[in-house]
Parts: sequence; structure tokens; C-alpha cells
Amino acid sequence: MDVKNPRRILAVSSADSVQHLSRVMKDLTGATPEQTSTTLAGASHSLSLKTPYYTAEVPIWLDLISSPVEWSASFLSPEAKEVLEVLGGIIIVFALPVRADSDEGKSALDLVQQVGKVVKEGLGGWEWDGVRLCLGVGEIDDVDAWEDCCAESGLEFVQIRNQSTPSRNEFGEKTGIPRALEALEANDWENVSAEDLGSDFEDIDAEIEAQKTHLDEDGMTEEPGATHLDAEDLNFGYDPKDFEGLKRAIWSAGKEDGEDSTDGTPGAATAAEGDRQALGGADSPLDDEDIQKIERMMVKLQAVRDTNTGLPEDQRKRAAAKAVAEVMREI
Repeated sequence: MDVKNPRRILAVSSADSVQHLSRVMKDLTGATPEQTSTTLAGASHSLSLKTPYYTAEVPIWLDLISSPVEWSASFLSPEAKEVLEVLGGIIIVFALPVRADSDEGKSALDLVQQVGKVVKEGLGGWEWDGVRLCLGVGEIDDVDAWEDCCAESGLEFVQIRNQSTPSRNEFGEKTGIPRALEALEANDWENVSAEDLGSDFEDIDAEIEAQKTHLDEDGMTEEPGATHLDAEDLNFGYDPKDFEGLKRAIWSAGKEDGEDSTDGTPGAATAAEGDRQALGGADSPLDDEDIQKIERMMVKLQAVRDTNTGLPEDQRKRAAAKAVAEVMREI
């Protein structure tokens, strides 16, 4: 899949670490970013990502921070809302000081904490579905304090050593630039606008209702007040009537495939359908396997609702759309 309009990466460093920012961008992308006039502040770059699942040309916005406190205040202002909405990743680049309690160490700590404040308050913290990397450039051996500091700020710390350093640690995990690229490749870069989400929800709601519509014993359609899945606000629920509707959807999917799990032949599917009719047809009670499958779907939807409480509306919609679409595919 080619991601046409990917979300953006914001890459920042302190104003006196421009050489580290430039080096890291070159290592990540294979090209040195071009400066605007005499500085990297405000410049744009791009990262080409290609995996077995997607290809994307992800734009990178570069910024140099002179005052971390003022920077975080500006990014948490209402005027910056549109910028935060299109971000899919944040990268901090800083020089690892030899001593954390030195002036350089305190400046780096302030930078990490203020960018972390934007991640927590502006993007939703750990609930945000973007990449958050803190790349420390240096050869020091003890980086535990920086790992803890970054974790407290909602960021993943990755040490960037010289090129001759092995790219995996003693546990076989990637380190340095390879680890940063691995995290970036694993991210979802598709940029879903509010308008797109609205359209998606209309389609999903229509599909849910189509799957659920069924006749009751008197030949009438189910009552309008029956509990149903609400994709937009994630108030998911169900009652016994929903079990029958979902069962019909599952059986219909099996008939469309023209196969049954017995031997994969059309004849087997026909025979299986005949067995169902002999047992009372589509109106027969659900068996344990059907009930367990439906309950797993409902638990999944409930978990999505609970974990996304308090997120910005656009992020809740994106998570809801993915969860409902997943369940409908399983049905």
C-alpha cells in the first residue's frame, strides 16, 4: 500500500546541537537536510519508508529550540492544534553529556522534559499512536538516568554511538539508528482527516445495521430501540437479539466463501448448511463457539472504549474506526 498523505515527523534539537541533528537526519534518511538560509530551523526533509506492508515518503519538519519552556508553551497553544493533529512522530536529538549534573546535562534534561510535556498534554501521552524517540548522541556507557528521564516524559531513549558500534545488544535487540528506523517503520503513517473519519463511520454504521437486521418470530423487523454498536462514541453494547443477527452474518460469510471447514469443498458447505436446516435452520440457538466468538468481539470493542477515554476526539474516532472495521472483518 502506498501511503499518499502520511503524517509528519517533528525532529528537534537545541540550537547548539545542530550538527548532531544534521548527522542523525543523514543517518536516518541517507541525505543531509538542506538549510533554509543559514539555519536548519524551519527546514523540511523527508524519510522514505518501505516495508512489506506499505511505502511512504514521510515529511520531516526540523526545528531548533533555544528556550524549551517557550517552545512547549507555543506548541500547547490553540494556534498549534492543527500542527499537532498531523504529527505521527517526534524525534529529539541531543548530545549525551559526560555528567548528567553538569550545565550541559541540565540543559538536555530541560529539553527532554519540555518536549515530553507537549507529548503528554498536547498529544495524549502513551495513548498517542505516534513514534516518540529521544536520540542521545555520545559514547558514554551509563545511560540509565537518561532512559529513566525519557520514560518519565513518555519517550523512548535510543543511544546513537559511532558507526563501528554493533547494531544489536546482548539480547539481540536493535540499537542506534537501526532501532530508530525499526520504530519508525512500525508506525501507522496514514493521515486520517476528520472528514474521512466521518465518511468511514457512515459506511461502518450502515454495514453494522445491515448485518444486524433480521426478522423476529412474528416476521417483523427488530425493534428500533434495540441495543447496537455505535462506532462514533464507542458506546458498544448488545442484547440477545444481537446474537442472532451476528450469527446470521457469520453463517452468511461462510456461504459466500462456498467452503466449510470440514474439507474445503462446495459440497461440504451445502451439506453443512443442510445439517443446520435439519437442526432448526438459522433460528437455532447459538452454540458455545459462536457465543465465545461474539463475546470476544464485544470485549475487544469495550477495551477500545475504555483505553481511549480522555483522548482528543479525532484520536478516539480513529481508534474506534479501526476496532469496528476489525470486528466486521472477523464477522
